[in-house]
Amino acid sequence: MTEPPPHPPSPATLADTAPELSVVVPLYNEAESLPLLVEKLLAALRPLGRSYELVLVDDGSSDGTAAVLKQLAPATPELVAVLLRRNYGQTPAMAAGFDASRGAVIVTLDGDLQNDPADIPMLLAELERGFDLVSGWRHQRQDNAVSRLLPSKVANRLIARVTGVRLHDYGCSLKAYRRELVEDMNLYGELHRFLPALAFIEGARISEVKVNHNARQFGQSKYGLDRTFRVLMDLLTVWFMKRFLTRPMHVFGFWGLASIAFGLVLSLYLVAEKLFADADIGNRPLLMVAVLALIAGVQLFCFGLLAELQMRTYHESQGRPIYRVRETLRGSLGG
Repeated sequence: MTEPPPHPPSPATLADTAPELSVVVPLYNEAESLPLLVEKLLAALRPLGRSYELVLVDDGSSDGTAAVLKQLAPATPELVAVLLRRNYGQTPAMAAGFDASRGAVIVTLDGDLQNDPADIPMLLAELERGFDLVSGWRHQRQDNAVSRLLPSKVANRLIARVTGVRLHDYGCSLKAYRRELVEDMNLYGELHRFLPALAFIEGARISEVKVNHNARQFGQSKYGLDRTFRVLMDLLTVWFMKRFLTRPMHVFGFWGLASIAFGLVLSLYLVAEKLFADADIGNRPLLMVAVLALIAGVQLFCFGLLAELQMRTYHESQGRPIYRVRETLRGSLGG
């Protein structure tokens, strides 16, 4: 008896199958560039022979980007459109894209067509060499030299020195990640540009490849010199996380004890002057310095204790270990 041919998978079954690759693109007022962006992404991804999805996140655009996404969705089965209620910023938009994506590998890029989707296969090939994150390097940037290139070079060198992750271009959004790495990182503030540093904290293997960079075709850049302050503040956050995330008492406690010791030395010196030289110490500035040093020391020490409690709450409430295992190897007796 001849068996009937198997039924093709239903649309629901296909929808439940996670793709191999997710491309996450945050969008803000990119209605003009969006159709061409989707066209170029499809042209770059279809020849790969991999299942993929395009996760496009509209970050509260005011120029009709959401309407363009709604027009593109019926004709693009691979498209996943995430429409945020308002403009939250690039980091929350990227986090929303990560949460909506399902691929084992995630690629990010900007929606302004300055990143070239044709470079995606090159990043994937580098990722398959055993890296956890591959970052693009715009070695021939097509941006304004004063407002974009110079601040970017200074920032990249500063970030590389502080974080210890030697990359030429932290600001390039074109990156490829393994999914397990993205799931280990929580994004807040403006931390999207520090993803390689956050990945390094998680023990990731990082590589960098040269990618193309195109001049902006539509609209104007959303970034200016005003973001310098935000970058510096986030850099301090990343530096602290890298050095003291699991041991905050080492920094607060050290400086607290140093301040207390300094205040005690000054206090003993003033007491000795009062007892043995009968000096008037009530109006001396040194007395105020000693008192302030003691108070500051106690406060810093208390901050250290509170930070230790917060750190334990952070890890234990999420079941989040303070280590990351890359691989476990077992012998034949290990089962």
